[in-house]
Amino acid sequence: MRCLHSEKAHDLGITCCDFSSQPVADGEQGLQFFRLASCGQDCQIKIWVVSFTHILGFELKYKSTLNGHCAPVLACAFSHNGQMLVSGSVDKSVIVYDTNTENILHTLTQHTRYVTSCAFAPNTLLFATGSMDKTVNIWQFDLETPCQARSTEDQAKQFTEDWSEDDVSMWLCAQGLSDLVGIFKMNNIDGRELLNLTKESLADDLKIESLGLRSKVLRKIEELRTKVKTLSSGIPDEFLCPITREIMKDPVIASDGYSYEKEAMENWISKKKRTSPMTNLLLPSMVLTPNRTLKMAISRWLETHQK
Repeated sequence: MRCLHSEKAHDLGITCCDFSSQPVADGEQGLQFFRLASCGQDCQIKIWVVSFTHILGFELKYKSTLNGHCAPVLACAFSHNGQMLVSGSVDKSVIVYDTNTENILHTLTQHTRYVTSCAFAPNTLLFATGSMDKTVNIWQFDLETPCQARSTEDQAKQFTEDWSEDDVSMWLCAQGLSDLVGIFKMNNIDGRELLNLTKESLADDLKIESLGLRSKVLRKIEELRTKVKTLSSGIPDEFLCPITREIMKDPVIASDGYSYEKEAMENWISKKKRTSPMTNLLLPSMVLTPNRTLKMAISRWLETHQK
């Protein structure tokens, strides 16, 4: 093996890259161009054009940047024909792009934790996504009815008053709460009503008797509120402590590889919790390492937005 080329492609580190299996074009002397996608901690996906021949050698050219995620992008993959690119992110969303127009075709938000992997099936319109929520989702879609591209503000809006009663029903099913669809429909719960539900209203108004079920519904609604707040504010998700969900002032890296606010993580450990807040797995070590790179990135972001 020999390294043909090395490129500083992303500011905050690269998490995944994928080649399109189909060449973009054929040229003289057997020259072929391939698309390469890379994604990273800077919340971006970059598209590159790669060519290589024994006569002309290797060449890597930057083509464009795809935006859409508001947190680090952890995975990307081309479809079998190279016409689409799917990505997964810390913002818990999955985005499907048209590689020719670079428009967003679909934004999928069913996962409840970081989306860590994605892959297209060969020769068919299926793809899979995997997440820290312990689920693998298999998706099928029809290219004749692509979704319109959504801005970050639009993504936030789709979680609030724009939700109809049917949208709430679909959300309940996606969260494994399909048994509650009838109750919610009977009480005309739309998006705005959903976000305003409390422990008391679930018990007294909706008559949900099971304490465990009420707790699960409230937990899912709180995740929804958090995502609305994050998307509406435009704060990159990686700047928020996973424990407090506030912008970190003194981020540290724990032995699970994730960054946390120092004080919050120290409190977590002081309560004799030896598991990761993110993975629930046993922490190999209690050592916390200052994340100076992330701290500088947060400072730069705050300076820019305060102006």
